[in-house]
Amino acid sequence: MNKLIINHLEKMFVTSDAAVILNELEIQHPAAKLIVFAADNQEREVGDGTSFVIVFAGALLHKAEELLKMGLAPPEIIQGYELALDKTLEILPNLMCTEVKDVSNEEEAVKGIKAALMSKAYGNEEFLARLIAKACILVKPQKGAFNVDNVRVIKIIGCGVDSSSIIEGMVFKKMVEGDIQKAEKASVAVFTCPFDSQMTETKGTVLIQSANELLNYSRGEENLMEQQIKEIADCGIKVVVSGGKYGDMALHYLNKYGIMAVRLQSKFDVRRVCRTVGATPLPKLCTPSKEEVGFCDQVYVSEIGDTSVVIFKQENKQSRISTIVIRGSTDSLMDEISRAIDDGVNNFKALTQDGRLVPGAGATEIELAKQITKYGETLPGLEQYSVKKFAEALEALPKALADNAGLKVSFFFAPFIILQGAGFVGQTDLFAFSMKIFYSTIIFFPDCVA
Repeated sequence: MNKLIINHLEKMFVTSDAAVILNELEIQHPAAKLIVFAADNQEREVGDGTSFVIVFAGALLHKAEELLKMGLAPPEIIQGYELALDKTLEILPNLMCTEVKDVSNEEEAVKGIKAALMSKAYGNEEFLARLIAKACILVKPQKGAFNVDNVRVIKIIGCGVDSSSIIEGMVFKKMVEGDIQKAEKASVAVFTCPFDSQMTETKGTVLIQSANELLNYSRGEENLMEQQIKEIADCGIKVVVSGGKYGDMALHYLNKYGIMAVRLQSKFDVRRVCRTVGATPLPKLCTPSKEEVGFCDQVYVSEIGDTSVVIFKQENKQSRISTIVIRGSTDSLMDEISRAIDDGVNNFKALTQDGRLVPGAGATEIELAKQITKYGETLPGLEQYSVKKFAEALEALPKALADNAGLKVSFFFAPFIILQGAGFVGQTDLFAFSMKIFYSTIIFFPDCVA
């Protein structure tokens, strides 16, 4: 059920990801904006499940409208919803089907990640789940919270999705500035300023009276630049990263002393390189101290497909940042894979905080709806109506899933309604009874079966 969105900048998106859709829509209605805020919070905290928030919130509002028409006051509806919410949080821990006890184990992590990928990358979920698990385990700290920003994604067109790979470190789609294209066991200096001679703050006029004066006009500036780069080279630095432009004179001397020059235009990329190599960013052109210099096992220019990339690669130790290189035939396909990876990485973060998992595909919501309906029948006051409507709202997600799958929603839910009345609770009984109803349908209504 992908949607085609064209935003105000005429950029096209083809996606089923609710977070992307909401970010690109220009919503004016205040109640709709509240639901968007709820989905944004879900995206920030968990990174996945935004569609459920929107579907569930919309269903709660729809059921509240029915209750208002019945004559219930808003405070009574709110009280009933809060009672149902408390009961839901009480029931949920008992619905756990499995638990990921060790997220550092790849097989365990894949179990928790794979389900989130199937909605966006069906067919590649096993391959991508292993890719994400490896990338996350590489950068998972021994202590402290897992940072999702440590797993980077770069998209390079060409080949298929199964050609995607992981690199321990950072990858940038660009070429180096100078002639040096490879450095091993390299000390790295990072500057946030342009790597060029300093400009004066005021304008001046120079009077040149002879040819020698013209030849020697910029000699002092050249000598100063060479001296600065020579001091940097004497510190053992083989790679210089700058957040600004490189001057021609600076590049000449960097090439002369065999120093690799990399330019990054994004300040966020400069910060990530600092994290990767363990360097301190320097705000002005100077000779760094030992504490400010970083280290990288390999910095080199490579070619992936027909795209030149600069790779900062760390080996033989836990990397602070890992990069997943996505390959694909079209930009829209790679964008969707990128969003799937983002969901998978956020799932890994959630697993590091709580490894308990409940059944998916609407099974948990159906069971919650069943138990909350029973709970509502035990309440004596008007809040019982709100509690029952809360249970009906929980059924909105499995109904949406059934609808997306091309099933008739009322027929899809018939076996569950019959089973609830018959008192079946076991999974075996559920399957057997559902199959009997299915076979009866084939016999009596052959035209209904596709």
